Amino acid sequence: MTSRPRLLLTGRPPDDVHATLERTFRTVDLQDDAALQREAAQIEAVAVFAKRPVDEALMARLPQLRIIANFGVGYDVVDAHAAAKRGVVVTNTPNVLDDEVADTAVGLLIATVREFGAAERHLRAGRWASEGPFRLTSSLRGRTIGLVGMGRIGQAIARRLEGFALPVVYHSRRPNPAVAYPHHRDLTAMAAEVDTLIVIVPGGAATRNLVDAGVLAALGRDGVVINMARGTVIDEEALVAALRDGVIRAAGLDVYAHEPQVPAELIALENAVLLPHVGSASVATRRAMADLVVANLEAYAAGEPPLSPVEETPFRGWPAG
Repeated sequence: MTSRPRLLLTGRPPDDVHATLERTFRTVDLQDDAALQREAAQIEAVAVFAKRPVDEALMARLPQLRIIANFGVGYDVVDAHAAAKRGVVVTNTPNVLDDEVADTAVGLLIATVREFGAAERHLRAGRWASEGPFRLTSSLRGRTIGLVGMGRIGQAIARRLEGFALPVVYHSRRPNPAVAYPHHRDLTAMAAEVDTLIVIVPGGAATRNLVDAGVLAALGRDGVVINMARGTVIDEEALVAALRDGVIRAAGLDVYAHEPQVPAELIALENAVLLPHVGSASVATRRAMADLVVANLEAYAAGEPPLSPVEETPFRGWPAG
């Protein structure tokens, strides 16, 4: 390993994080084609700070690649299976953002059910004084929550919902032995038994359009959908149609299929509460995420095990050379 191994940046990290990385690595910008072509044969690490694919084609250009450190718990922009075949370790940033995302999920749920955004617009437009009180809304009381996913963030959401005395059930491929909530193997069947879905599963091909028109129809006319996962997990066209046609009551979304582009049809809907992917976007949490990216990369540079390898690429030692 050289004294300053080459590190490819897929996006620009905060200036202080960049300066920290430069103390250990010589950084190369993915957008600098000339630099990438010149340095590709020596690049040992990639830091994923933007939603640009780190796929097999890019990995093939980096024969010395050893580690890909992803900024975020979701790493669907990285082809982890291709990395595994090449002996490349992929890391992400679990745990440090769980509580922030769970807080956002519950806040978005309440804002969606109680229509807080529309109520604020009613006040700001002077309509309270000119037209009278804002309309009565539906309530969180009496709802049953179906969590689509029961990983670390799903469990953090469920714990918060217990404080609201709301029953929780969940769908996942396999039951999670760490929790006692009722498990449903069939998502459509679960949707038919609840009136609220909170989606918090990884993105990628395995979960694309997992929540489709059939699931939304099963959820029913009082149904509310909250998506904190990836936009691709919900069939966006089916969701627009369900909201427009009254198949479900409302949706609260923090993620979209083609970010940062949000369909005009969604923006036009009064029963859609839309956030610009801010689930973990607090100063403290983003700092903790960046620190974990740096820690994983510095562990590699020091020849030490990574702190948070993903399940597809368990650490088995750094290759020599």
